Amino acid sequence: MKVPPYPLTTADMMEAVWTHVSARLQERLEPGHYKVWIQPLAGHFDGTGLVVHAVSAFAAGFVRDNFMAAIREAVRDVTGEDIPVRLTDVPFGAENGREDGRRRDPERAGEVSKSVPALIVSPAVVENPPVSPLVAEPGRAWQPVTALQVEGQHALPLRYDEKAFSISSRQWRHSFEDFVVGPSNELAFAASRSICKESRGADILFLSSGPGLGKTHLVQAVGQQLYKECNYRAPKVEYLTAEEFASRLVMSFKGHDTDRFKSRYRDVDVLLLEDVHFLQGKEKIQEELLATLKTLQDRGSKVLFSSSFIPRDLQGMGGELLSRLHSGFLAVIDRPDRDTRKRIFREKARLNQVILPEDVSDFLADNIDSDVRQIESCLRNLALKAKLLRCDITMQMAWEAVQYYAPCEKKLDLEKIIAYVSRGYGISSKEMRSKSRKKDLVVARNTVFFLARKHTDLSLEEIGTIFGRSHSTVIKGITSLEREMSRETSLGRQIAGAISLIERNGGIISPSS
Repeated sequence: MKVPPYPLTTADMMEAVWTHVSARLQERLEPGHYKVWIQPLAGHFDGTGLVVHAVSAFAAGFVRDNFMAAIREAVRDVTGEDIPVRLTDVPFGAENGREDGRRRDPERAGEVSKSVPALIVSPAVVENPPVSPLVAEPGRAWQPVTALQVEGQHALPLRYDEKAFSISSRQWRHSFEDFVVGPSNELAFAASRSICKESRGADILFLSSGPGLGKTHLVQAVGQQLYKECNYRAPKVEYLTAEEFASRLVMSFKGHDTDRFKSRYRDVDVLLLEDVHFLQGKEKIQEELLATLKTLQDRGSKVLFSSSFIPRDLQGMGGELLSRLHSGFLAVIDRPDRDTRKRIFREKARLNQVILPEDVSDFLADNIDSDVRQIESCLRNLALKAKLLRCDITMQMAWEAVQYYAPCEKKLDLEKIIAYVSRGYGISSKEMRSKSRKKDLVVARNTVFFLARKHTDLSLEEIGTIFGRSHSTVIKGITSLEREMSRETSLGRQIAGAISLIERNGGIISPSS
């Protein structure tokens, strides 16, 4: 949809600009990004510029970080002018000059006293952001200035204390910079970064995924980012697993020292609690966690939970605690797709200073699809083996390593078999399916019959139907091919070599076979 520059001549026209801006963004952004982040927005002119309304503070922060440049460009294309654009999270259509008709709460709005240092975040806060399908505006590092001095910035409501270094930066093993972002985890990645930046929005973030998909990486990245980016005094952060939380609470009961336990975990700016599902069925521990959570929410602190289960699947949890867990922002991490797995292999190889050939990374991404831990373990084994043998990583080494991580029997599907045979014999799949009885086409067709019977669950009748042949023709073709290979004639050896090559390319047999 092409929209010409839109002259701002009447009030009606001015109000219609956002419709055309949204249409421009729909053309330029990925469909998923447009549907999730742009479509829910509303826009209008307030006399000085375009006001864009987001549905929540979290959404406003994410749009500000990733799409403001695209929005301004679309506004310029539609109006032909550089119209000021302001993003807000207050509801659209409110009265009295304040979009929501409410008084502005100085503490929640980030309007702190000039005498109190605030942690200020600019539209993009990482100097070297990781590779991501989302494009952020170039930004500056955090600076100790007041929120009133910089328009469009937000202060994280953190308490500052010279003795608040509860965790040293050396204890954070993971960062946002070394997290590979893909379709399976981009929402969790964005939500985790928002914990470090947003002054308002969801005060509870719940990360959920299967084992080894990146929960701990993101939780630790939040801790490291909070510690690293703070250039005045560190926020008070507590990071532990639910099992550690339970054990320390039990010890405090035994030592008659519950007050110290409560003061430690209720007087923090950010609580990072992993594996919350461990508390299922532990009623007393849940009561303490609920009381801690209430206190933290009342004081404006942030809480990040992680679990292998989403809140609705947790069993043996108190109703009120479960309700609190449901009230947070839920981000689920799925298993990475092939492209993301390949980028993970390449990133891990870079971090380990290992040269990973293109065909090897393709092969590994195709065959190891369970979780990131297996990807890391496989690459470490390959790197160590190459170092011990003082050689480069080869396809043979990769194939041998995969056997320990992909134990399930590999199978080729019929379409792959046809594609491999077509390439190997230099003929098209259309020719192979034709009625021609040329010798090279018959040999190629029989090779497909042989491999399809060996590596697929298709019956001989089904194989024949696909090629327009009878059941008996398929049997005759397979028998003829096997007889030729058993005689070890020149043609038989060529056929055996072609079959071996196809099975190697399909990951069925070792490259050395």
